Amino acid sequence: MNKQELVGQLEAQLLKQAREAGRSATECASEARSGATSKEKTVDSRVAMEFASLARGQKRRAEKASAELRSLQGFVPKALRSRAPIEVGAVVEIEDEDTGEGRTFFLAPVGAGMTLLGPDGDGHLSVVTPASPIGKAVRGKRLDDIVDVTVKGEVREWKIVWVE
Repeated sequence: MNKQELVGQLEAQLLKQAREAGRSATECASEARSGATSKEKTVDSRVAMEFASLARGQKRRAEKASAELRSLQGFVPKALRSRAPIEVGAVVEIEDEDTGEGRTFFLAPVGAGMTLLGPDGDGHLSVVTPASPIGKAVRGKRLDDIVDVTVKGEVREWKIVWVE
């Protein structure tokens, strides 16, 4: 599997997110300053305050996406040896042995919750970071290990069935 392709998809999504949030921040700030007449602003100053607050939130979102993008630059996931401990850059598949429910994810330094397209359009992978509960649980583990992960307040046992 070309993991660098996954990193490229993640970079593209973060760049898009940063641009969209930056554009929204600019639009909201402009609306807060000049979106209403002075009489309207006097009557309902809450509108300007709400747009200003929204602009600050979008600016923070853009800054976070840009910072994540910078931290991802230069990240080259290593190929893992057979039975090597799982580390950032691994693609991992886990399975609930009771239900058979499975999940495949890319353990990346940033981009939590994003979805990437598998190689040749083969399925989807979730992005999981080392700071997440599942990231913490699998890091350092190996193929065939069992990990406990709390999902929606319920502890579930997952078996690591595939690692690359």
